[in-house]
Amino acid sequence: MGMAGSKSPLFDTATTLGKIVAFFGVSAICGVLAAGLLVPIASLAGSSANASIEFFEELPEELRQDPLSVPSKILASDGTTLATFYSENRKPVSIDKISQPMKDAIVSIEDERFYEHGGIDLRGTLRAVASNLTSSSEQGASTLTMQYVNNQIINSGVLAGIPAEELTISGTKDYGDKLREMKLAIAVEKQMSKDEILEGYLNLVLFSGRNYGVEAAAQRFFSKSAADLNIPEAAMLAGMVQIPNVYNPEKNPELTQKRRDTVLAAMLRNQAITQEEYDEAVATDIQLKPKSTNSGCIASNVAPHFCDYVRHQILADPAYGETVEARENLLFRGGLEIKTTLDVDAQKEAIAAARKAVPADDPSDLGSAVVSVEPGTGKILAMAQNKEYGPGDSGAETVYNFNVAREYGGSNGFQGGSTMKPFTTIAWLQSGRKMWDRIDASVDNYSAEFQWKASCMPGGSTRAFGGYPVKNFTDGYKRSMTVDEGLYWSINTATVAQAARLDLCDISNAAYDVGIVDQAARDDDGAPKAINPANPSMVLGTADVTPLSQAAGFAAFANNGEFCEPRALVSVKDAAGNKYKVPAAACRNAIDPDIVRNLNGTLSKIASQRVAKGTISAPIAGKTGTSNQAASTWFVGYTTGISTATWVGSHTGPGVDLRGITVKGQTVASPDSSTWAAPLWLDYMSKVIPNYEATAFGQADSRPAPQPAPSSDSDDDDSDDSGDDSSADSGDNSDSGDSGDASDSGDSNSGNTDTTPGGPGAGNGNNGNGGNGNGNGNNDD
Repeated sequence: MGMAGSKSPLFDTATTLGKIVAFFGVSAICGVLAAGLLVPIASLAGSSANASIEFFEELPEELRQDPLSVPSKILASDGTTLATFYSENRKPVSIDKISQPMKDAIVSIEDERFYEHGGIDLRGTLRAVASNLTSSSEQGASTLTMQYVNNQIINSGVLAGIPAEELTISGTKDYGDKLREMKLAIAVEKQMSKDEILEGYLNLVLFSGRNYGVEAAAQRFFSKSAADLNIPEAAMLAGMVQIPNVYNPEKNPELTQKRRDTVLAAMLRNQAITQEEYDEAVATDIQLKPKSTNSGCIASNVAPHFCDYVRHQILADPAYGETVEARENLLFRGGLEIKTTLDVDAQKEAIAAARKAVPADDPSDLGSAVVSVEPGTGKILAMAQNKEYGPGDSGAETVYNFNVAREYGGSNGFQGGSTMKPFTTIAWLQSGRKMWDRIDASVDNYSAEFQWKASCMPGGSTRAFGGYPVKNFTDGYKRSMTVDEGLYWSINTATVAQAARLDLCDISNAAYDVGIVDQAARDDDGAPKAINPANPSMVLGTADVTPLSQAAGFAAFANNGEFCEPRALVSVKDAAGNKYKVPAAACRNAIDPDIVRNLNGTLSKIASQRVAKGTISAPIAGKTGTSNQAASTWFVGYTTGISTATWVGSHTGPGVDLRGITVKGQTVASPDSSTWAAPLWLDYMSKVIPNYEATAFGQADSRPAPQPAPSSDSDDDDSDDSGDDSSADSGDNSDSGDSGDASDSGDSNSGNTDTTPGGPGAGNGNNGNGGNGNGNGNNDD
């Protein structure tokens, strides 16, 4: 707040407490000078005036004026306010943005000689002293300047973290507090104009609840600016500041109106209004038009769980303070403007689609989630789920974010099922093999002695303790087929046959390179680790992954193999205009573009032929996924402009069997990704794809013409890769969602916990060290 020369005509008459003490003559009167607290005369009888003067001279001479506590806002990319955070709801305004009736009302009722005194009103003080000496009640004599000083002291104390009970609010001040307040009031009058003091006071003072300052109060009760307050409205607000919790028009309308009329009488007495204006105002009932601005993510109608994700990011970043407490203080008091990447239009479609798929209060209590990321930037465009944000126990609410990791307010993720299969194909292509190579998908059991190559593990290999039986969801696919066909129909035995000829660590690394990690496996610092290759069933999606990581990881497939870390923040600045560093786009080349192009050749057929079935004309690609017992169902699909993961499944506990569940009144015997997740993706993406770039992914390589048969047997261990190409459209034509996904690894991963958002740390299952039916065998090297 700016400082100016004194505008007080009487300031020179009250420059020191020595003159005041001389005026009263004794320190006993000095002790009751402020009159907010009457100190018994007897207790001060032995004090001397000189001692009082010395005490006064040792008090601070300059008021510390810290920045006001101002709400912070989280904004969408277009500037739409998603949520407001505050400890004190306040919007500071300049004096010219406050109506004249409001200024007149507060002066008339709180300090009618405000423009005449020099910080201390001697006449009011004497009157209060006389009243307090002759009655059991206490009468105050604090001027507006003294009240401004006291509010500034409280504001500084709150910002410094001083507990509320240690701050000197009205009714708790002792002799020293009042003297300090008086001395600082004199100093303020010397440094600031009357308008500056009045402006400061009206921006600081509490009106009700957590609404501070006249602008917030005007918006709260009348849905208008302080500049537009009329006489009766201004009088009501001015009357409230004496006892904000009592003079509240919503709680005590009659008492508040009586207090308002007292203010109107004071305004008339001080000639701030005419008799006609007074008569009209007192004849008017209080006419409220209330509008609440609730604090926090719970008040966000558009993106409450995304808001919570952003809140967690702010509180976890040392850029906003050395401690969590300091960061929280900045968020709730620093007036931060947090601009995010969220696309409001996409977000509205996402939340509508998530709740259409599974209503928040559906008796099934299934969760659904939608999250979108922009390829090439990592910007989070939408983040929604069916459950409302809140701590309620009705089943329709949860504070847990299904889309993100536990450190950001989420769960431990969910088993990814067949959405993991593209990474086996990536490793296959990275090894120099082709999509038209043939594999033997008839093998459905791997012995305990089978050596699975895993170069990153001790000994360079692993075994499935007890053996690894593999089941397919649909009969008829245990046969020779191409890699393309196996991925298109999501055949478990085909994927495992590929993995049996690869290095499991290469498969894990392919996922890790695009940010897909196991949320249930953490390092010493608590960060999730790469998917553990010790268990061969990991290739069928036994690891717990988050929808956000899936959307961001598959966005790399949409962007020629370039992976960008997902990000939510665009810019952050505080009320003073100070800018805070936010993470920039962090992108890296993770997969060779030629490999991505060939992978997309198959994934685009899955999305266009099996999911969209011709309903979307833009180039799309993606992969279905279903975990054991359909506890989690997925579709992760993308265009070159937007990548989206949709998930529907159990969020209430590990090991839930959703077969035979009733959702929206319909019982589903054997659900898979085509039951919920894929239709959810299609419903949402059909509406938002037109808003983003959607160009071709590039042409997959074609199988070359057959070569003449060799004259002798080849020693190439891939010799069975040759032969006739079996089109991905051959075989069983049933469109069953995940062919083979509902029981991706037989019983081999039944020991894995489908971790849920039951709270940080919920779900402690692990992949175990083998595919032996209980998932917790030992690695036999």
